[in-house]
Amino acid sequence: MGNNAIDRIKVLKIEGYTLLETEDQLAIEEPLEIRLRYGPLNHRETKSISVTMRTPGHDEDLVRGFLLTENIIKHNNNLIDIHLLRNNSQHIVVAEMQPDFIPDLKKLERNFYTSSSCGVCGKTSIEAVHQACSLLYTKDNIKIQTELLYTLPGKMNKDQTVFKHTGGLHACALFTLKGELAFIREDVGRHNAFDKVIGAAMQTIPLPMEGYLAVLSGRASFELIQKAMMAGIKIVAAVGAPSSLAVSLADECDMTLIGFLKGERCNIYTGWQRIVNLAHENTHKR
Repeated sequence: MGNNAIDRIKVLKIEGYTLLETEDQLAIEEPLEIRLRYGPLNHRETKSISVTMRTPGHDEDLVRGFLLTENIIKHNNNLIDIHLLRNNSQHIVVAEMQPDFIPDLKKLERNFYTSSSCGVCGKTSIEAVHQACSLLYTKDNIKIQTELLYTLPGKMNKDQTVFKHTGGLHACALFTLKGELAFIREDVGRHNAFDKVIGAAMQTIPLPMEGYLAVLSGRASFELIQKAMMAGIKIVAAVGAPSSLAVSLADECDMTLIGFLKGERCNIYTGWQRIVNLAHENTHKR
């Protein structure tokens, strides 16, 4: 991501009863406008569909992942290209659609999922995601060792380059089932970080991404589980807590959801059958 994601400002630092004028490094937050261009090549139309506050860097990945997880495209082949607008002082990215692919603009007027502040009930939200998701709930034999699971946050942390300087970014990483880091992205928005990872991965990894698991640096919200669902990711592990609606959605779509993954401890909320070394006879209730 580099230095374009970091700003430096003067601050007054208090150490005990001493004032010290020094410099601090902050994660940059800037708006990004996403536009679609679609229709026949001789008669293209352009529509602005979203403005998101994000950390600069990997903007094309962000847009590609956003379009997939918001159910606007079905796969990478729906796109010709994603590019920054020329003379882009206003931070605009244009997604060029294939001429034979017409996006459903009604989906753009209102997202199919609801945020934690909208007041719509959880049941309605989950039903909306079910209707929007075109990926089938296929049976799988995915397994992961607990010993390997415990190593993943540390591997992710080593590659959180901007977070090390600012302490102000979320991260999302995609690992193989053998624990190999495939992709990692950082952003001030946890949803943006996940979209960036999915957008980067979908250029080389076919959907659904059942051979990979996602690790989140913070909490697991409903919208992050929805994004994993749209990409076909079967295992999501968060360093923080999940929300109740995230657990409900993960359970509905047979996803393994793990929270509080720190050290050699974690909570498994759904899909425990994919975690090896768990046995009912070794389970202690408190």
